[in-house]
Amino acid sequence: MLFLRTSLLAFALLVTNPASAESIKILIQSSPLAGSQYHALSRVRDAIRVGDALTLTREPDNRHDRHAVRIEWNGEKLGYVPRAENKAVARALDAGEKLEARVSGLRDATDPWQRVEFEVYLAL
Repeated sequence: MLFLRTSLLAFALLVTNPASAESIKILIQSSPLAGSQYHALSRVRDAIRVGDALTLTREPDNRHDRHAVRIEWNGEKLGYVPRAENKAVARALDAGEKLEARVSGLRDATDPWQRVEFEVYLAL
């Protein structure tokens, strides 16, 4: 992961202003929110906005998925990073990497997998 982080930093410095290197964020994942129908989304949906910050929390003892990463908005559990896409995020969090997440899309859809999209960034 250190090699990847260093390589990404070098690339980012090439394509951005070096003076702003303190605020470089690299998109590493864009996904739908999983499990939102079981958590607080229906209660807080009208208050959530595209661009809102999300909190990523590892749940290594989750009995359904040892790579589980919970997603919260303002302390409200919304759901999870999808199981098929959570290993890299889980490993990065376990390694102490600074990851940030935000809401990237909102839809009024009957399919819960289409209601919220989020992005995960590596902050360098």
